[in-house]
Amino acid sequence: MRPGEGRGTGRRGPAAGPAATPLGGQLLRFAAIGAGSTGLNLGLLAAKHEPLGAQTANIVALALSTVVNTAANRTWTFRLRGGEGMARQHAQSMLVCALTWALSSAALALLAFFSPQPSTTATVAVVAVANAVSTVARFTAMRAWIFRPQSPQT
Repeated sequence: MRPGEGRGTGRRGPAAGPAATPLGGQLLRFAAIGAGSTGLNLGLLAAKHEPLGAQTANIVALALSTVVNTAANRTWTFRLRGGEGMARQHAQSMLVCALTWALSSAALALLAFFSPQPSTTATVAVVAVANAVSTVARFTAMRAWIFRPQSPQT
């Protein structure tokens, strides 16, 4: 390993940057992490739906699963190590999370309009569909904005 590469430095290995990493591998890793994050999100939503209500449970589940998702994608999908840029990347992920929240909240509002007392199953299904719609935007934002290599400071 060369100086400045690998674990503990906040940098990538020799093939730096999303563009240097094969897209297919990134998509597979992103999908695997997404499946786990979706399971966490929907599980939390189902568990908190009754005590908190759909909208509050949605934002709590989404915020917690976004933190886990960002950390996992940072390490596994985009091969970043160390703490350099981590706070910025988590903040950017929360901004992208706002898109998912907006879609899922609108979907829940529509569900409540058509079914004033929806079941937990219906609530989880509606949020799952909204999250699936936002997945392409999340991957694109992660690859092009959140985890793209930063220009060296001069």
